[in-house]
Amino acid sequence: MARLDTVLIKTASRCNLDCSYCYVYQGKDTSWKKQPRKMSLDTIDILVKRLLEQSTKQEIGFAIVLHGGEPLLLGKQGMEYLLKSLRDTFDPENYPISIQTNGALLNNDFLDLFSKYRANVSISLDGDKKINDISRLTTKGNSSFDSVIAAIDLLKNHRDYDFLFSGTLSVIQLESSAEDTYNFFKGLGVPSMDFLLQDGNRDRLPKNKYSLTSTEYGQWTAALLDEYLNDSSPVKIPFLDDIIRLSLGGKSFKEGKGAQNFGILIIETDGEIRKNDTLRSSYDGADFFSIRENIKHTGLDKVLNSQEFIDVSELQKPSSEICISCPDVNVCGGGMPLYRWSNENGYNNPSVYCADHAFLIKKVKKIVGSA
Repeated sequence: MARLDTVLIKTASRCNLDCSYCYVYQGKDTSWKKQPRKMSLDTIDILVKRLLEQSTKQEIGFAIVLHGGEPLLLGKQGMEYLLKSLRDTFDPENYPISIQTNGALLNNDFLDLFSKYRANVSISLDGDKKINDISRLTTKGNSSFDSVIAAIDLLKNHRDYDFLFSGTLSVIQLESSAEDTYNFFKGLGVPSMDFLLQDGNRDRLPKNKYSLTSTEYGQWTAALLDEYLNDSSPVKIPFLDDIIRLSLGGKSFKEGKGAQNFGILIIETDGEIRKNDTLRSSYDGADFFSIRENIKHTGLDKVLNSQEFIDVSELQKPSSEICISCPDVNVCGGGMPLYRWSNENGYNNPSVYCADHAFLIKKVKKIVGSA
């Protein structure tokens, strides 16, 4: 039977920012407009019931991620109802809860809730004010930077800081050097900094990538690796740790790298069950199941055991002969499926970032002696 590894809960289907690269609100898929603005208490009750049902059908727990839109738009009362319902049912050790937020709405009331119910927080921030303002403006076109820095300060000053603050998540902006980016986040005092690649695919090149064979992002991440390894007291960078571990023959712990598949489901604000929503950037409706199931009338196991879910999970492994025959495939894993998309071949392509992956992996393997 298929296993649930991560359930991503859309507590809100709107956002208080208008990020130019957002795959949900700036992409081809517009189904979010038909979703309730936030998840109702009745839907939360059904969701927790469905998650409990699923927990009895597998031997290990699963990660619970609160997402959006902006998850804090659920409001304090709704958030407490959700977190209490989850924690009354699931223990923190086997069912970790994390929240990915832009931080603009974060305050001590929310932090006290997250502390009480053992949910940690990751803050989305791309860099200093100049860099963050490239893409992460408010819906009124104003800078979000100061409010995010204030949120990070609140986290750092909270009594439960060590547990609460998991770190920052950034989309790579090549306008800032890897050195400047690393030093900015280290100067903020964050416990961890992680990075995502810009949205794009074989038909639509990512921002500032000029060809399928160019290595702008490979060079940037390799320079970040130098900063990381040359720092006597480094700040953790999970995606680089993953590449190093996989280059040494280890396993992946998340989608997008290595040879493992992960069972991922998305629950929309109305209770609809969907595929990994990063697929939305491929084409309109890419994250829909052919039968639009909803937790209000369907258990998660029905979806997890469907052939369609098995097929979409297999997408995590590349099918291109170029990838299959590549010595680096067990490290990069072919990259995220969304980066492989083309209208001509679907996902049966190498990643648009293939050359960048190869550039970074070659450097890592040389350093660890596994080349």
